[in-house]
Amino acid sequence: MRPFSAIASSLCFIMDKLEEFSESSRNIAIVGTFLSLSFLFGLVIAELNMRGFFPDYAKRLIPHNHLAVISQVFNLLLFFEVLSLIFSFVHSVSVSMGKQIEVLSLVLLRDVFKEFSHFTEPIEWLAVKPFLVSMTVSAVGALCLFFILSIFYRFYESRPITKDESDTRTFIKIKKIIAFFLLVSFFFIILYEGLLYIKTAQPNKAFETFYTVLIFSDILIILVSTIYSSSYIVTFRNSGFAVATVFIRLALISPPLFRSLIGIGSALFVLGISFIYKSYRPAEDCIKTCQDLTDM
Repeated sequence: MRPFSAIASSLCFIMDKLEEFSESSRNIAIVGTFLSLSFLFGLVIAELNMRGFFPDYAKRLIPHNHLAVISQVFNLLLFFEVLSLIFSFVHSVSVSMGKQIEVLSLVLLRDVFKEFSHFTEPIEWLAVKPFLVSMTVSAVGALCLFFILSIFYRFYESRPITKDESDTRTFIKIKKIIAFFLLVSFFFIILYEGLLYIKTAQPNKAFETFYTVLIFSDILIILVSTIYSSSYIVTFRNSGFAVATVFIRLALISPPLFRSLIGIGSALFVLGISFIYKSYRPAEDCIKTCQDLTDM
């Protein structure tokens, strides 16, 4: 058990340091600077590509207009948001669920810019018309998710899974280990999809694939949580959140209208679980109340 304990402690230490680094004000500034410079660099590269400065084998990998750069920069932004989601996985199942919805809302906004990238320059109405409905649906869907999240975080209430502090610390360590492998999986997915893009020039499915891995992580957390608590309310909440992750995964592969509708439905489902969870009265409390009344 000692080698396993040493490895587990090392992984927890790594996750703590990575989270500390990612959330530092200096790193946040670096990320913002990186995104800004990437956007400007992308505009320059797109301009050079439009003017024929690149060979044919490279042209297909580089945006053919300036508008496409916006969508690609949003992909970079989503990358950092997913990293934040992975780190939130350690602290709270509810916050992690909220982060998942945040990522989906940003995906919907990215879809607006993705459709925007199909337009020619200068933009003309005849080019815009075929994409206007899908762009509007995605934008409204993102706005609805934003509104639902504002309510969701108001209902957020942190409760330890067990009253035993030792068990709580152990459970957190297990979540850190799961989050570490989730982080490693995400980087492997990005690497694989990046190589596939270089080979085929087809849009990558990195975020969709990651959400599939996230479903397995959620299920694992549910099973691990039963070690420390057999509470029905905790099991139902965690299982419900896993179901929401499944629907978010389905939303990511759906057409624009269904993507927004499924995303909004998933967010409302999560909101409903959170509201009921906060006001739920366990059966044990009811039994105790009845016993107290009997004793009187």
